[in-house]
This record gives sequence, structure tokens and C-alpha cells, in this order.
Amino acid sequence: MANRITIVRIRRKAADNVNEELQWLGNSLGLFNLRDKDSSCFRVFITLVKRSKNNNPVTSDEVAERLHLSRGTVVHHLTKLMDSGIVIREQGGYLLREANLQEMIKDMHRDIEGIFNQLKEVAKEIDERLS
Repeated sequence: MANRITIVRIRRKAADNVNEELQWLGNSLGLFNLRDKDSSCFRVFITLVKRSKNNNPVTSDEVAERLHLSRGTVVHHLTKLMDSGIVIREQGGYLLREANLQEMIKDMHRDIEGIFNQLKEVAKEIDERLS
């Protein structure tokens, strides 16, 4: 399974509320983009953050109804979030890969370290072959 992990260095501004912090976190993970005019991906992400705290999976239909979005839009964003490795499908619904954001970031950090370790090993093998 291939995950696309994107990290974007974005200056963190002093935030007055948790939504601004969540927006910064999601932007830093490359989850939201300028084409998302109605913040639908952000809203889907927030719904998953809230539901994952109780380990309570949510279906795409539930998210669509709650957020007044089409099911197609919700499925599109859920697929993007799954491709990034942030969301998993479980028990007929969707959850964040961990119950809290701090653990999710720790998991992603381990994933990235593993990728870089593999890249270093392959680079070493290539260098040895070319020498």
C-alpha cells in the first residue's frame, strides 16, 4: 500500500481558536488546497477528528448528511485522506488512524523515518554499484 505523505512548511501564526490550529495542521500536511472553496475537506477532517476521539467510525453517508455535501464530494475527500495515510476504513466506516492527533503525527513520523531509511539504503547500494 502506497501512501502519499506531504509536508508543507507553513509559518504558524498565533491562533485564537482550535479551528485555526486544525487548519494549520491540515495545511502543513498538505490536506487542504485553494480549490477547496467551501472548506469541505477541512470539514470532513474535523468530523473525523471528533468521531475518532471515541473510536466511533463514521460512514460517508453520515458525513455527507451532517455537512450538507454530496456523497461524491465526501468520498473524494475521504479517499484523499486515506491516500495520505491519515484515515483508515474500519467497521464499515472511517476513522483517523489514531484516536488523537498527537499519536497520528507520531505514527506519520515513524512512517517518514522508515521511508528515508529505505531511501538511504537504496542510495548506498546505487553508489556502491556506480563506484
